[in-house]
Amino acid sequence: MFYHVLKYVLLGPLLKLLFRPRVEGLEHVPEEGAAIVAGNHLSFSDHFLMPVVLDRRITFLAKQEYFTGPGLRGRLTAAFFRAAGQIPVDRSGKEAGRAAIREGLGVLARGELLGIYPEGTRSHDGRLYKGKVGVAVMALTAGVPVVPCAMVGTFEIQPPGRVLPRIRRVTIRFGEPLDFSRHAGLEGRREVVRAVTDEIMSAILALSGQEYVDAYAADVKAAGGTTGTDGEPREFPRG
Repeated sequence: MFYHVLKYVLLGPLLKLLFRPRVEGLEHVPEEGAAIVAGNHLSFSDHFLMPVVLDRRITFLAKQEYFTGPGLRGRLTAAFFRAAGQIPVDRSGKEAGRAAIREGLGVLARGELLGIYPEGTRSHDGRLYKGKVGVAVMALTAGVPVVPCAMVGTFEIQPPGRVLPRIRRVTIRFGEPLDFSRHAGLEGRREVVRAVTDEIMSAILALSGQEYVDAYAADVKAAGGTTGTDGEPREFPRG
C-alpha cells in the first residue's frame, strides 16, 4: 500500500517533474509474470527513478547498509526502504550471497518483478564493472527472462558522496528481454552462469554506452583505484 502512495502521490510526481525522465523501450518490460530487471548502478537516485517509470511494482535487493545507517538520515532511509517493500541483503561472504539468491527467488516465485544491480555496488567513476553471477543463477533457477536496463545521466546528477541530486534530465532505457531457457538446469555450472552474466552485462553496456572495466567494482574500490585489475580498462569480451 505505501509503495503505491509513494509512487503515485508523494514521490513519483515530484521526481517526474524535477528530472523529466526520458523512457525508452518500456514495452520490453513484461506486463505480467516474473522477470528480472538488471541495470547498471550509478547513483543512489537509481533506486527511485527506475520504479517511477515502470507500470508495475518492482522489488529491489538493496544492500543491508541502507537499513542500518546511523543517525536521523539512517533511520529515515531504513524506514523508507522497509515501507517500500525492498529487501535488505548482506553482501559479505558466500552464505550472504546464497541468502540474497533465496530472497530474490521468493520474489520471482510470486510472479513479480525483481530489480537487481549485477555490479553489486554503485560505480564510483561512472564506468560499468564486471557483473556478479547471482543474477544468472536466479534467472536460470526460476526460468525467467532478464530485461537489461541502463540509467543514463544519474551519475552526473548524484555521484557517490553527493547528498542532494542536481536537477537535470535523465534517460532510462530498457532492452529486449534475454531468454536463457537454452541453459535450463545448468545454474550449478560455473562456466554457464559466468557466460550468462557476461551476456547480461554486454546488453546493459550496449544500452548505456559506458566504458567497461573487466574487474569487480568492489575490488577496485577496496584497492583505492579507478582501473581494472591490470591497470587498464578493457573492452567487453565479444563472441
